Amino acid sequence: MTIPPYQELMLPMLRLVAEGHATIADCESHLRRQFSISDDEAAALLPSGKQTYLSNRAHWARSYLSQAGLVEAVKRGSYRISTLGKQLLATNPAAINNETLRQFPKFMEFVSRSQPKSLDPNAIALQPTAPKFDTPDDLIANAHSQIENALVTDLLEAVQALSPTRFEQLIVDLLLAMGYGGGDQSMGERIGKSGDGGIDGIINEDALGLDAVYIQAKRYAPDNKVGRPALQAFVGSLTGEGANKGVFVTTSDFSKEARDYLTRVQHRIVLINGDRLARLMIAHEVGVRARKTYVLRSVDEDYFITD
Repeated sequence: MTIPPYQELMLPMLRLVAEGHATIADCESHLRRQFSISDDEAAALLPSGKQTYLSNRAHWARSYLSQAGLVEAVKRGSYRISTLGKQLLATNPAAINNETLRQFPKFMEFVSRSQPKSLDPNAIALQPTAPKFDTPDDLIANAHSQIENALVTDLLEAVQALSPTRFEQLIVDLLLAMGYGGGDQSMGERIGKSGDGGIDGIINEDALGLDAVYIQAKRYAPDNKVGRPALQAFVGSLTGEGANKGVFVTTSDFSKEARDYLTRVQHRIVLINGDRLARLMIAHEVGVRARKTYVLRSVDEDYFITD
């Protein structure tokens, strides 16, 4: 197969995005011409049978460029080159690979999140095919971690594309899936009051509504952190409702001042930032579905016990 490894596709992908080819599908025809990929090779599917090798490798190349901050999402599945990406292309690089990406702090943060805590991220060449560790279990765990981190990015892009109403309903659905309100759909309600301190949803913990969790949901861009004023407004709304429990969710993050503020209030408020939101969605299967299941088997020791 002449389809190049994903790292070899990084530079062509960055150039294509710079030229205005915003989607993977748009880039594929150009990659096929550049690398003389035949129709049969372009149509070859992964073992899962749901994606071609070409699309998969182009996706990984684009995903890692995104993790480094060289391309940025315009909308779900559509990208443009960033200022950093333009600066890198201006140096006329001969190639772009994982070592190239290590010069960018955002990529190194991604590497740190993707590796087992006991390993030094500076000693690891991050790639979809995991590096060599001591055991096959380490290989599986590392590969799963990398795939999940890429899924976190994709999920947040999908969430950002939702309407405010649909985003608020997603948060209600997630909390119900987590077991709040006994998981009963009738115990959750999207409200979506207007105003910065408005209540966006309620989960009733009992049938009479005597104990409730109030929700505030902010769909912010990654660099727009929720500050202290927004939390103060939320606390004020809880006080107005006679409530003491709340969940504040954002697709971005919370400022240090906002987090410090919560240590000085009596209300019980849980903060969920974008990364945690996506991982909770994955853990509780909200907005995701299983693509392929691998079964790991071991020897049944009991079966071989001799009399």
